[in-house]
Amino acid sequence: MSLLRSFFITLSERRRLRAFAEQTSLGRKLSQRFVAGTGMDDAIAVAQKLNAAGISVTLDALGENVSDEAQAQRAGAIYEELLQRIGALKLDANVSLKLTQMGMDLPGGVAERIVAQLARQATAIGSFVRVDMEGSPYTEATIQLVRRIHAVPEQKEIGIVLQSYLRRTQADMHALLAEGIRIRLCKGAYQEPAEIAFAAKADVDANYIALMQELLTSGIYHGLATHDEAIIEQTKVFAAANKIDLQSFEFQMLYGIRRDLQETLVKQGYRVRVYVPFGKEWYPYFMRRLAERPANAIFLAKNLFR
Repeated sequence: MSLLRSFFITLSERRRLRAFAEQTSLGRKLSQRFVAGTGMDDAIAVAQKLNAAGISVTLDALGENVSDEAQAQRAGAIYEELLQRIGALKLDANVSLKLTQMGMDLPGGVAERIVAQLARQATAIGSFVRVDMEGSPYTEATIQLVRRIHAVPEQKEIGIVLQSYLRRTQADMHALLAEGIRIRLCKGAYQEPAEIAFAAKADVDANYIALMQELLTSGIYHGLATHDEAIIEQTKVFAAANKIDLQSFEFQMLYGIRRDLQETLVKQGYRVRVYVPFGKEWYPYFMRRLAERPANAIFLAKNLFR
């Protein structure tokens, strides 16, 4: 499985294959399993349907690594509109973004200005901005940017994603918890060298469980992003043994993956949030979903041959 994971991550970085996939009807059809659609209206419709089923939503306008400020500003404007519509429609929803999509690679603090404005907007309407974690070259800068924005009361509704496969994550988590910053814990979907990331799945899982236990007892509302039923079960057991209020945290899952499990958790009284991506730049996201869970590739192949 590790070879298959590496294969899909490598494919996610191939620009020519990406261009071909995003421009073909077959590629778009395959992506529909994990992507709500190419437009904002598609994502809003999915969010409303999930809300009606008792499931919260995170909306993500797909994109990353912009090359100029105009692109970054356009991405920021999409998120401003998303937040406006969340407020107007009273959706149980927040937004999730990547800093490279907001100009993290550009000089002059472009990304920080855009994200700070979005955090102010989210705070004003009672929503929330989640900053996704990208590859390890961005880890430290992402953490520091979120800490700076969160320190301003008018823009405090901002949180971050941490990845259990990175060896540094526990120390990062302690620093963020000390400042009351909300965390979304996931396993990680990038290819990293062994000196900074756990290579074995068992080690990644063990670290996830240890971090989960600290998050649940922190007194701060966090999200546990996983489809791993063994980890979900251990979370349930830990929460029950420690008398943790089921409304004080949430399970987070990806659109199109384990819908049955999402519905079961809601029926059991747990809070569930589904990450709903949309947009034309879906290819890198799609490939990372296959890398995270190669069984998804088998599912797609069966449907394709049908």
